[in-house]
Amino acid sequence: MKMGIDCYMSGGTAEALELCSDFKPHRLHLIEAGKQFTIGKWRIMPFEIQHDAEEALGFLISDGRDKLLYASDTYYLKYRFKGLTKIMVEVSYEKEILDENVRNGSVHRQLKNRLIKSHFSLENVKEFLKANDLSRVTEIYLLHLSDKNSDERRFKEEVAKLTGKAVYVA
Repeated sequence: MKMGIDCYMSGGTAEALELCSDFKPHRLHLIEAGKQFTIGKWRIMPFEIQHDAEEALGFLISDGRDKLLYASDTYYLKYRFKGLTKIMVEVSYEKEILDENVRNGSVHRQLKNRLIKSHFSLENVKEFLKANDLSRVTEIYLLHLSDKNSDERRFKEEVAKLTGKAVYVA
């Protein structure tokens, strides 16, 4: 905002960043889950996600031709989506890798407890993908992989095998 860039965020995020005190900066645009808004040619529908941050959101973004799902910093998506053409989804860890890292002491048990209540596991992402209509999806991007608790190559292979789609790791 200080650099002249409009920023869109939930009221909970703005409060956590202490941006909504006595005045609202003119570059701050508060958005709400379930209330669509437009930026240029893009229609954006924010939706609730499950995370330990205040009022976290995922986004369904469409230009009338493509429909992108963006979901990061969530451990579960309660919604199902139709007509998606692209998916960008967090896959932070796999339970087996995380459990081994707790056993060998490279990850503290408290961090494990936080991860499972705030970030998507490979197992949950695969269940989410199976529950959705992927018939128009051309690309899936895996986001927010943990350095210690994931395996980029295997995650990519497993999601590609499950979906039959092009899979990339960002």
